[in-house]
Amino acid sequence: MIVQSVFVAALSTTAKLWKEPRCPLTDEWIKKIWIWSLVDHALIARCNMEEPIRCAAVNVDGIHLALGMKDGSFTVLRVRDMTEVVHIKDRKEAIHELKYSPDGTYLAVGCNDSSVDIYGVAQRYKKLGECVGSLSFITHLDWSSDSRYLQTNDGNGKRLFYRMPGGKEVTNKEEIKGVHWASWTCVSGLEVNGIWPKYSDINDINSVDGNYIGQVLVTADDYGIIKLFRYPCLRKGAKFKKYIGHSAHVTNVRWSHDYQWVISIGGADHSVFQWKFIPERKLKDALHIAPQESLADSNSDESDSDMSDVPELDSEIEQETQLTYRRQVYKEDLPQLKEQYKEKQKSGTSKRREKAPGNSIRLHFVHGYRGYDCRSNLFYTQIGEIVYHVAAVGVIYNRQQNTQRFYLGHDDDILCLAIHPLKDYVATGQVGRDPSIHIWDTETIKPLSVLKGCHQYGVCAVDFSADGKRLASVGIDDSHTIVLWDWKKGEKLSIARGSKDKIFVVKMNPYVPDKLITAGIKHVKFWRRAGGGLIGRKGYVGTLGKNDTMMCAVYGWTEEMAFSGTSTGDVCIWRDVFLVKTVKAHDGPVFSMHALEKGFVTGGKDGIVALWDDSFERCLKTYAIKRAALAPGSKGLLLEDNPSIRAISLGHGHILVGTKNGEILEVDKSGPITLLVQGHMEGEVWGLATHPYLPICATVSDDKTLRIWDLSPSHCMLAVRKLKKGGRCCCFSPDGKALAVGMNDGSFLMANADTLEDLVSFHHRKDIISDIRFSPGSGKYLAVASHDSFIDIYNVMSSKRVGICKGATSYITHVDWDIRGKLLQVNTGAKEQLFFEAPRGKKQTIPSVEVEKICWASWTSVLGLCCEGIWPVVGEVTDITASCLTSDKMVLATGDDLGFVKLFRYPAKGKFGKFKRYVAHSTHVTNVRWTYDDSMLVTLGGADMSLMVWTNEMEGYREKRPCDSEESDTDSEEDGGYDSDVTRENEISYTIRALSTNIRPMFGVKPHLQGKEPSVDERQGVVRPPVSRAPPRPEKLQTNNVGKKKRPIEDLVLELVFGYRGRDCRNNVHYLNDGDDIIYHTASVGILHNVATGTQSFYQEHNDDILCLTVNQHPKFINIVATGQVGDLADMSATAPSIHIWDAVNKQTLSILRCYHSKGVCSVSFSATGKLLLSVGLDPEHTITIWRWQEGAKIASRAGHNQRIFVAEFRPDSDSQFVSVGVKHVKFWTLAGRALLSKKGLLSAVEDARMQTMLAVAFGANNLTFTGTISGDVCVWKDHILCRIVARAHNGPVFAMYTTLRDGLIVTGGKERPSKEGGAVKLWDQELRRCRAFRLETGQVTDCVRSVCRGKGKILVGTRNAEIIEVGEKNAACNILVNGHVDGPIWGLVTHPSRDFFLSAAEDGTVRLWDIADKKMLNKVNLGHAARTVCYSPEGDMVAIGMKNGEFIILLVSSLKIWGKKRDRRCAIHDIRFSPDSRFLAVGSSENSVDFYDLTLGPTLNRISYCRDIPSFVIQMDFSADSRHLQVSTGCYKRQVYEVPSGKPVMDHATMDRITWATWTSILGDEVMGIWSRHAEKANVNCACVSHSGISLVTGDDFGMVKLFDFPCPEKFAKHKRFLGHSPHVTNIRFTSGDRHVISAGGDDCSLFVWKCVHMPH
Repeated sequence: MIVQSVFVAALSTTAKLWKEPRCPLTDEWIKKIWIWSLVDHALIARCNMEEPIRCAAVNVDGIHLALGMKDGSFTVLRVRDMTEVVHIKDRKEAIHELKYSPDGTYLAVGCNDSSVDIYGVAQRYKKLGECVGSLSFITHLDWSSDSRYLQTNDGNGKRLFYRMPGGKEVTNKEEIKGVHWASWTCVSGLEVNGIWPKYSDINDINSVDGNYIGQVLVTADDYGIIKLFRYPCLRKGAKFKKYIGHSAHVTNVRWSHDYQWVISIGGADHSVFQWKFIPERKLKDALHIAPQESLADSNSDESDSDMSDVPELDSEIEQETQLTYRRQVYKEDLPQLKEQYKEKQKSGTSKRREKAPGNSIRLHFVHGYRGYDCRSNLFYTQIGEIVYHVAAVGVIYNRQQNTQRFYLGHDDDILCLAIHPLKDYVATGQVGRDPSIHIWDTETIKPLSVLKGCHQYGVCAVDFSADGKRLASVGIDDSHTIVLWDWKKGEKLSIARGSKDKIFVVKMNPYVPDKLITAGIKHVKFWRRAGGGLIGRKGYVGTLGKNDTMMCAVYGWTEEMAFSGTSTGDVCIWRDVFLVKTVKAHDGPVFSMHALEKGFVTGGKDGIVALWDDSFERCLKTYAIKRAALAPGSKGLLLEDNPSIRAISLGHGHILVGTKNGEILEVDKSGPITLLVQGHMEGEVWGLATHPYLPICATVSDDKTLRIWDLSPSHCMLAVRKLKKGGRCCCFSPDGKALAVGMNDGSFLMANADTLEDLVSFHHRKDIISDIRFSPGSGKYLAVASHDSFIDIYNVMSSKRVGICKGATSYITHVDWDIRGKLLQVNTGAKEQLFFEAPRGKKQTIPSVEVEKICWASWTSVLGLCCEGIWPVVGEVTDITASCLTSDKMVLATGDDLGFVKLFRYPAKGKFGKFKRYVAHSTHVTNVRWTYDDSMLVTLGGADMSLMVWTNEMEGYREKRPCDSEESDTDSEEDGGYDSDVTRENEISYTIRALSTNIRPMFGVKPHLQGKEPSVDERQGVVRPPVSRAPPRPEKLQTNNVGKKKRPIEDLVLELVFGYRGRDCRNNVHYLNDGDDIIYHTASVGILHNVATGTQSFYQEHNDDILCLTVNQHPKFINIVATGQVGDLADMSATAPSIHIWDAVNKQTLSILRCYHSKGVCSVSFSATGKLLLSVGLDPEHTITIWRWQEGAKIASRAGHNQRIFVAEFRPDSDSQFVSVGVKHVKFWTLAGRALLSKKGLLSAVEDARMQTMLAVAFGANNLTFTGTISGDVCVWKDHILCRIVARAHNGPVFAMYTTLRDGLIVTGGKERPSKEGGAVKLWDQELRRCRAFRLETGQVTDCVRSVCRGKGKILVGTRNAEIIEVGEKNAACNILVNGHVDGPIWGLVTHPSRDFFLSAAEDGTVRLWDIADKKMLNKVNLGHAARTVCYSPEGDMVAIGMKNGEFIILLVSSLKIWGKKRDRRCAIHDIRFSPDSRFLAVGSSENSVDFYDLTLGPTLNRISYCRDIPSFVIQMDFSADSRHLQVSTGCYKRQVYEVPSGKPVMDHATMDRITWATWTSILGDEVMGIWSRHAEKANVNCACVSHSGISLVTGDDFGMVKLFDFPCPEKFAKHKRFLGHSPHVTNIRFTSGDRHVISAGGDDCSLFVWKCVHMPH
């Protein structure tokens, strides 16, 4: 039966439907009645009523329409003309339901006050009776066919019966038994029991209507669902079909009079739906006529409530559905867990830890194939190799050479595998909290893309689209989410919830990339992509079959045809979503199916491979997988005939078959079968023993088999024996002839090691035998340890038990003999290490110091001092299950619960020893054993049932193949070396401008918060007339261009910057435009500097310090530059760090990337194509992010390292490979889709190499990488393995490296003292074997190079000393292009009285003379101490310099000779001034003093007097024009005026007001009140200067702003213009002569900015 939605009438004004008190419509809206035609779907009539309507009923002949109202009344209308027949109000509450009797005589009216009134229709609706048995409101009414009885339902769910018309309640059940009801709309009653779920009493079904003819019942509920049941349905939880369309609350549902239609109305959606009913018999015909009408409605879903008619699940499938892949701890939880245990670790590792062993192991061969719970996971690659998976390893098996290669990118069980249509790429999905899907290349075994973030717990099915561009995946979360990916980009295209039940397979349609099938428990679903979602329709079975469990599915020869294999052995053939036919294919489930060009091949639980024609009409051939069919030369042994087949694939003339028993077989078309791979079957594998003198090992497992494996190149299973019980442990006797096996039931047996026949068996214990060991030498005794905490000792010769070791409090885990065979060492589950004497078993107490001295025959113990270091930091969440020591007692191998195999140096004393770690097993590694000659390590995975063979690579012996280990996960203690520059750079903390605080420690009330002092007139109470005849007020400031018309300055334009940020940045100077220009940065400006002319242009869009800069090398993106800046939190606000990509020529911003790096961006790098940008943050995780910068889109992001990363750079030939270097680390990264995968650099290949702090990186051909270290070495890496060290490439840290793309030559820059042969810059050949050194002619004691770049015949060098130098390659000539102060702040600044020169003095102990016109530094004087202030004499012939140590010096400008010097103070000199008449020198210091010196007395410089009572340190000083007064700004925001030279304070304001000042640099005083901003709580105005014209004022503040005001500006918060560019703290500012330029000096940025003044036109 199907109900099909044919017509929806949107009705924004339905009745306010009763179950919906929250309906948004007002009562005004619902006083209407509508009449519709079901044939034309059209509105026939509508009528407005006075009251809101709650229910309606039409009488039998269709003449009268009764309406129940909300106010308790009801109205009867004539249908013909909608005129009122009668209006009656007998009740006060809403009428909920009314119904005419079948014979038309009565009308029953049910009310919310729990009564039903009966009215006589013929008597003009006179009230005849009343039914009053209910205790709650009436919800439903039904009349009996003979109109004699009425049944009601009420709000309590009670069903009551009444006699009509009087309304007497019928309590006798017998009387009602035979009654036939005219309609059925009640929701409670025996006949409709089935509409309610089995275990619930919720009342969510609003309406029911029965169709007696069709024997069906339709219901409406609160969830918007219409359901169709059979009628009657007596048992709760009956099966149904459901139909979706309404949004919520379907309030009413009714059959039409002829039962052709169902009408449903929605409460909240105000819609009327009309559904067509198709009876069952018609449905069969409909299918054959027109499947394209898709009557199997997309929204029809079978119920799953009654399982009685579903066949029993096959035992194998049932087992599989019960598997859980949840883990208590996932590997991805480890970093967090480690963080939690960090404190514990710090306390534990106070001792120096033993370093990791020199040996390493490489995965050599894996026995096993995951068939027991996976399917279709076995394929031929392009070149005929075989790809499959087991544990966490993707295996590529070469059947000719019998060798394997491995993809080891996963860290937990792989659950599914699919191959790309071109058979070169493979997709594998794994278990995990956020499980990943890896797409990798079978040739290079490199990951191409890693998809994450959409599934939970694991990925159980994947499939590529026919064009190979898309990938579908299914998760094992509760709703089995389906995701469609664009895997190359790593982007999710669509996502949908798949099914409640397990999905086994997903298949993409080969003809239409937007369609796919999923199949699983009791369902097959056909999906179509719709934008970001997927629309699914269940397969419609009809009468052809039942909804069976589907185990596999493929598409056929058209896009409509699909085939699925069921758990009962049938193949279902589908056209679109309809089942067309079923074919019996196998006995038992069809597990695998493969589509060929002409036909199909299937495999089932019956162990038969069947070939079919293209329509499943004929079976062309079958192959039974039997021992008898094995080809003569086939290695290995087939465990049983007809194993269950889980995967089939065709290619290269063979059929490839994977079985549930972990075997892979190749079936030749002509019949013979070759066994290629095998492993253990289900259950865990624990028992492992290696032979005493042959390369073979034995394993025993829960699958009740004992197997012998060949570890030599044949890699096959030599023998197998079935056991009655599962086995847990085994051991070869010392002569190799006997093999003892301990069983799960407490018994053990001894077998002949060659034939595996029983020699003897015992059963003394009830619990698992956990370890079994022959005594060394002759093997006289056998120790048998069990889980009931005893060890039995047997005499092998006499086959008698001779001793029992008692005293363990828990089960025994490991047993070892000493070399004499007299002593046993035992580990227990309670972490006890016990000792017993053999053969009697007497317990011994041995001090831990002595244990080491005993010579043990074997060591498999995990406890004791010797292996304290093998327990990890997260020891609480993982157990070490096994260990084994090499025979030379050097290397201890361990296996743990997290699936790690680790190698430690033995003895591993002290906590948290260092190790090498290998991931291949998924969870518990249950056992590890070295072979007799230590050449191989054999490991067992418990749940993954795999046996892995690893080759041991000794310390000296190294193939140049990379091994796949990871070094210890705790950082090495060796300090990575020390260098002051590196330390400072590492520890520097960057603050954003907005948070900068005052650079001077001032105190007191800020000027704008102080009360303004009254003027002279105000104090005297004088009110001056508007025009005064008094003499004019004196000028505030002496102006030196008196005659000219004064023009105010309206703007400042940045013209020159002297400075380069080299102290803590690197690789930030580059050539542009073929070497004509260079680009670099300082403060927050990017600078393009022309080499020939020295002219500069600026990029000024950054709002804070730039920390890194890079240039795009791709010809398509010429002159494109990226710069990263300081920021605050990564909160995407305006203060968040950002990266700007801009055009260096026109300074246009192309893209701004708002970062996820809090604190700032310290490194940027473009990829080879120039489309991607890599950035590194200063946040605690040092996040690495990859961007598509043109779109501003973040592709991938990941924590980089827990310590500072200095540089990360893309390989010059790659868009996916890059390297990051930093404090004690180097990492090699791959961008795979949207995931970042990293490998740590491996040092073990080079003798005694240790991890140093890495500072720079460069690249060579053939995957070579060069990293510069703090010690001056350069490390050369092949892939991620260290292959050699260029020792002492520089004498100090190698800060910069540059790879020249055109010829591959490499430039390095380091920190060195200049010498004859050495130099701080070196040019190397492509492999860093030969070099040429260049000396920088800077005259510094040490050259420290921070940036190198190579152009045509020139090398560009940026130094720590803020110089940028061009070095000629041929003649080694140095040309200094840019100079700057090395360290800041630059406190001292003065401009020449008449020329365009200025002087600057800084903390770096230099005073420098700059020429604005020639754009260069003219001279530099090294003072040997930090300089704080500098001043020209009025004629410009002398310079006075104040020092930080309290000394001051006077130089003659002409000869730079010292004219005089003096030190009268112990603290810094803050300002120094010549008086305008050149007679006096005023020296202001931080000792709250100003000293006066008379220069006419000659260079002896004796102090003549000083100013008294200065309240705080001196900031600025200005002389009056007549040299008789001095104004002093102080650190407590007070300005004082003193007489010169007496030093007396001037207290009289009138006198002060009359002084004309020679200069004004004070930040205090009423005249400059307006320069203090509202936001000056934390930060101050540091400096000010009034123009020579006396009408403009510039200031510099702690926020790094230069501001332009009018002078004077006495009003608070005066109007101004602001100019950005400096870092926090502008320390000083001056106008040049003629007001042509403003010079500003930076605090943090050590830079000098020259601004051109733009004057207003006349």
